[in-house]
Amino acid sequence: MTLSDTAPTTLSDADLAAAAGERADRLTAAGTAWGERIDARREAARLTYTVHGSGVGAVASAVRAGRHEFAVDEPAALAGDDSAASPVEVALGALISCQVVVYRLYAHALGIQVGDIDVTAEGDLDAARLFGKDETVRAGFTSVRLDVRLSGPESAERYEELRAAVDAHCPVLDLFQNPTPVTTTLEVTAA
Repeated sequence: MTLSDTAPTTLSDADLAAAAGERADRLTAAGTAWGERIDARREAARLTYTVHGSGVGAVASAVRAGRHEFAVDEPAALAGDDSAASPVEVALGALISCQVVVYRLYAHALGIQVGDIDVTAEGDLDAARLFGKDETVRAGFTSVRLDVRLSGPESAERYEELRAAVDAHCPVLDLFQNPTPVTTTLEVTAA
């Protein structure tokens, strides 16, 4: 079952309050555990993530991240089978999901009430570089726009405080905004 397979449900006020309480408990527990771990040993905050992918089909990839597997493909116009989101869509999805996480974390930390969080990311890309037609343009996004919509009872100033905290602490937003050193190695085996 996927998220799109689930029918929308209407939750009662009691169910919403219980879900918010459970989320608050989980955020508090995680924040406390990480705070203690980092205070005890600063190096504990340094994490390494490893994701593996293999080419399948025309240009698709089967990706494994820990226990999770997902596919990445391209639309037919880019030689794909359109069986999954494209790499740049996955990148925008990573940005959206990281924003949601950090909005929840910092809303909780700052005592700002947030109900629903809905984020849309839109990125502009010039494919001329991808196809070797213009080496003067950037291969990646030339700009990205995030539209974050929150519900809740706080003042506009409190939500602006939250947005500033999220922008300062969101790891994937940082990846989009700042250069990250990348080292590539290549190993070729006989076919």
